[in-house]
Amino acid sequence: MWILELIVVLIFIWLGARLGSIGIGFAGGFGVLVLGFVFGLAPGSIPTDVILIIMGVIAAIAAMQEAGGLDYLVQIAEKILKSNPKHITFLAPIVTYTMTLFAGTGHTAFSTLPVIAEVAKREGIRPSRPLAIATVASQIAITASPISAAVVFFSTELEKVGVDYVQLLLITIPSSFIAVMLAAVITNFLGKDLKDDPIYQERLAKGQVKMADKETTTKILPSGAKLSVAIFGIALFCVVFYATAISDTVGLIKEPVLARDHAIITFMLAAATLITLFCKIDAKNILNASTFKSGMSACICVLGVAWLGTTFVAAHIDGINVFAGNLLESKPWLLAVVLFFAAMLLYSQAATTKALMPAALALGISPVAAIASFAAVSALFVLPTYPTLLAAVEFDDTGSTRIGKYVFDHPFLIPGTLTITFAVILGFLIGEIVL
Repeated sequence: MWILELIVVLIFIWLGARLGSIGIGFAGGFGVLVLGFVFGLAPGSIPTDVILIIMGVIAAIAAMQEAGGLDYLVQIAEKILKSNPKHITFLAPIVTYTMTLFAGTGHTAFSTLPVIAEVAKREGIRPSRPLAIATVASQIAITASPISAAVVFFSTELEKVGVDYVQLLLITIPSSFIAVMLAAVITNFLGKDLKDDPIYQERLAKGQVKMADKETTTKILPSGAKLSVAIFGIALFCVVFYATAISDTVGLIKEPVLARDHAIITFMLAAATLITLFCKIDAKNILNASTFKSGMSACICVLGVAWLGTTFVAAHIDGINVFAGNLLESKPWLLAVVLFFAAMLLYSQAATTKALMPAALALGISPVAAIASFAAVSALFVLPTYPTLLAAVEFDDTGSTRIGKYVFDHPFLIPGTLTITFAVILGFLIGEIVL
């Protein structure tokens, strides 16, 4: 029966992928219904903690966006990207990685992608190179962000085996960032140079490639833009400080009033309140912010697919222990392979972490192997249907960032796979030092 149940899980994940966006969450919930009524499986645990963290963080980010804070950050990013345009393939991933690290969501990359495409095109650099690695960087940075739902949930699970929040970040931040930069070196040589690309030449001849003026008009920011960024930054610092202070490694606070996830939610909601008050924005307009909409969509996606995953795993945990326990013990790197393919289908780092990491740790896999493999939950680039990938394709009018006829022949696959491979290897090396 478990084979039929697995087929059902895969069918509903496939259906969700076909629907796209929030549809994968809808289909995941539908799958739980079928597993319950048709196969008699008890529903798994609902990922409430992950969803609440996403909601709290997104509330603060959306308030900051409404106050003009994201526009201010984009202006800073634009100055960085234009300061040394010849090195756009290296600067672009640094910018998107940092913004995701700061905000806890990869959707911040949307605002920088048009700038990356334009700067690369103007310099005669194939835009698919910086766009691909920048998009991948925005995804893998989730595994290093102190306020991302995936990191907070994973750190809670790791504490059960003696590894705390600070140790997790000490491994994931350097391993993921170095991996991105190593992959950028290789990405810089992928594909034909722009001037030699026949599709670009064809589009150029047809007048389908537009060049923006070098001198662009700087958008006038609302008066509270900088203040909103400052408030969010202070809240982020407070989250990291508190989470560090209550960790076993530091131990400044022995009996914390708030658990880590509760602290993140409350600090983020407090930041949203202060931004709304002091930046004088209308709270109802926050509901229309693009980051709010994408964040709430992410909540439904996590609800559906993570619930579907935990329902199947919980029903067959004993069989999984027998089948996978010895295999993962002898070849712990296989966990990264499992997470890679799961993330490819689940479309969410948080959902993949919630669905599989507790089971992996329950199988007895070492904390080092689990943390090193954590980077693989960022394999959202394999199927070219993730929003940031589609946006990168749309913003590149040279045609260099294109999806081929065989689904997987797109410019994100090699940079993404390389980045995760490097991050896993570095995770094992750095993990042995830190732990």
